[in-house]
Amino acid sequence: MEFDWTPADAEHRERVRAFLAETLPADWESISKGGPGSDAQAAFSRDFCASLAERGWLTAHWPSEFGGRDAPAWWHSILGEELWAIGEPRGPQYMNVNWIGPAIMRFGDAEQKARYLPPIAAGQQLWCQGFSEPDAGSDLAALRTRATLDGDAYVVLGTKIWTSYANHAEHCFLLVRTDPDSKRQRGISVLLVPMDLPGISVREIPSVVGDRYFHEVHFESVRVPSSCLLGPEHRGWDVVLYALQYERVGAARYARAARTLDRLAELAQERGQASDPLVAEKLGRARALCEAARILTYRVIDERAKQRPPSSLTQIARVAGTRADAAIGALSLEIMGTEGLEYGSFADANFRLSMTAGVAVGATEVQLNLIAARFLELPRD
Repeated sequence: MEFDWTPADAEHRERVRAFLAETLPADWESISKGGPGSDAQAAFSRDFCASLAERGWLTAHWPSEFGGRDAPAWWHSILGEELWAIGEPRGPQYMNVNWIGPAIMRFGDAEQKARYLPPIAAGQQLWCQGFSEPDAGSDLAALRTRATLDGDAYVVLGTKIWTSYANHAEHCFLLVRTDPDSKRQRGISVLLVPMDLPGISVREIPSVVGDRYFHEVHFESVRVPSSCLLGPEHRGWDVVLYALQYERVGAARYARAARTLDRLAELAQERGQASDPLVAEKLGRARALCEAARILTYRVIDERAKQRPPSSLTQIARVAGTRADAAIGALSLEIMGTEGLEYGSFADANFRLSMTAGVAVGATEVQLNLIAARFLELPRD
């Protein structure tokens, strides 16, 4: 197996790095600490993504008919690594180009593709995902938010929780139950919901993770046009499975973890801690976790580049990434000691970010269950 990047890939990475050096403001690190849900980063992401789009980089891996450049899937990976390593200046728009857009390409009709894909490719719109619920959590199949067809609209009633970016989003990728008699995965549909419809209310959930990171979104008899249905009615689970395979490796957290680890190693050296065998062992173990997450993610991207159907490698790569994130988040506090407890410090910011890694896109425990069933083929009883 060839692990080197092609000359074209290496050149693209250097172009991205040069662009970032010229574009990011001097106070970018301070802006990024607020998290992608903060007002400052959300506002910055609009101009930043528009600049990426002008260069053809935001959706370079998309087909040209949908605003892309037919570039290899690896270019999307390169962009993600460089951006996540410095705090993800795309903000919530990384979701748009990674899985929301591809899901619309796969399941949307001609009108939906023409309506939703151009603004995403131009970096002009923010989306949120309406998945988790108060009584369901990471168990998506237990959702209770209902959508009842009434004439030319679905009437949506229910609540979503832990929804990131809802305070700035123009649209919501919403999971609803359209068959009231169905159970589990059956009877679920996906609606592409405009967030300015009457009856939608958004409430921030204060958290230690970052500014305006989580929200509760309530739908009180919201009339959503039936034209917003993505894919066949009651068959939304197929859409969700397709989208999640992209989402689980869409955030190159291992790149940020590796960059954080480099800084931790420098700090340990400056403080004389690197000579401690226990610290050295933990630094080495954390490096191994980062590399494992990177290589496993590359295997998933290789499947995508070769147009193979998604496999359970996505769950394996996701677990590896969350473990790397958690290990380095904890190690940053250990090396910096009480200094790292100061809110907004280097260690604090990374530790709070790592807290979301094992929950977002399905809890780590859910991923382990999927690995046991699909990869190891272990019996359920």
